[in-house]
Amino acid sequence: MTKTITMAAATAGHAEGGTTLNAFDNALLAAGIGNINLIKVSSILPPEVPVIDLPKIKLGALIPTAYAAMTSETPGETVAAAVGYAVPDDPAKNGVIMEFHGLASRAEAERQIHLMLEEAFRVRGETIRERGVVSAAHTVGSRPGCALAAITLLADEDLV
Repeated sequence: MTKTITMAAATAGHAEGGTTLNAFDNALLAAGIGNINLIKVSSILPPEVPVIDLPKIKLGALIPTAYAAMTSETPGETVAAAVGYAVPDDPAKNGVIMEFHGLASRAEAERQIHLMLEEAFRVRGETIRERGVVSAAHTVGSRPGCALAAITLLADEDLV
């Protein structure tokens, strides 16, 4: 699959379901990405790719996505997922995407993302010009729950 990534979009959602897989599927739907095919990718944001609000994506599209998800069946347990991105001062250089999932609060998930982004840029010797984080948390009730956060990498051809 070769396409030119022209934009990225960050989103998050949480939900319950009859099974952990249904909870994951319902969290994808809540995040607005439940009717596309996610291709899990590692954590690089291409140079000069803006992060925008989630646009309408063609149903069934194959979309490279960096995502984190956490499910649980334990009543009362809180799960969280977060993704964040950082862009360097030099627009010709790539950005970085980081993912977190765990038994945590939403605030803790976001804190972990900020720490990971700072380390990634320190190791690269770069300065962060822009950053963003999206997250979700879910406290499990009587049915399995899932928290999910994602950054999709999109081409113009992926949009409706």
